Amino acid sequence: MLLDLFGVSLSTGGEVAVVARAGVAAGPEAAAVGEQVRQSAVIRSDETSGRVNGHNHWEWVFVSQAGVYHLIRPSRGQDVIDDFMGEWCAEVWVSDCWKPQLNAPTKQHQLCLPHQIRALQGLIDRRPHLHWARELQALFRAAIHLGHQRAAMTSRGFRRQVTRLERRLDCLLRRSFTGLGTNLLDRYRTYRAHLFVFLHRADVPADNNACERALRPSVIHRKVMGSFRSEWGAQAYAALATVLDTAKLAGVNLFQKLVSLMGQPILHYLQPSTP
Repeated sequence: MLLDLFGVSLSTGGEVAVVARAGVAAGPEAAAVGEQVRQSAVIRSDETSGRVNGHNHWEWVFVSQAGVYHLIRPSRGQDVIDDFMGEWCAEVWVSDCWKPQLNAPTKQHQLCLPHQIRALQGLIDRRPHLHWARELQALFRAAIHLGHQRAAMTSRGFRRQVTRLERRLDCLLRRSFTGLGTNLLDRYRTYRAHLFVFLHRADVPADNNACERALRPSVIHRKVMGSFRSEWGAQAYAALATVLDTAKLAGVNLFQKLVSLMGQPILHYLQPSTP
């Protein structure tokens, strides 16, 4: 585009230099976003694999109403969450069932229900006549739908429906069952208190979709490019992704965000000279 529209060629080294400068410029603002996210009441988190300089790494994302914070670390363990949170403790942590996520410093957990619906579908595909799995899947879908209808219902009517779903869930989890699928049933019995928190707090989502959307570009990057070839490149990407995703969350124009980050374009180089 630079060559065809403006007659400006950009070498690979020039591209690398631009990314390096942008990563440095984004660093302080990304750190500020991380500080705001870790102090939030409700935090959503997820992670995906990646490669940095030929070694296995993980990209973590922490999302709240304050922003979207990306971290790339050589670990998928509890140490990453502990380092990020420091002395802070969330009120609710939304995630899948990965053990380090379930050990995050928080007062309550909310399991991502779409994850559980997919897990149940995998079981149903193998055991089509497993009625409790179908009923539990339908119950999770009904709970998500009820959460979406909260604003259109009276408080009393909403609480009545929540109570009905809670009782139905308890009834399903009391069923005796052996064979394929007992691990899922045991999971929901163990984490019963983490399934319907979103029905009792309007600021808690039933899903972790915001984290999956934030990680999708990294998944595409991994499949197309393979990996980051340097540690600084991975950190520059994480800083820029943090700043730009947080800008999108706030409804800020991304070009204007880049201009504020990098400075005004040098327009006189792009304008034709006066004869």
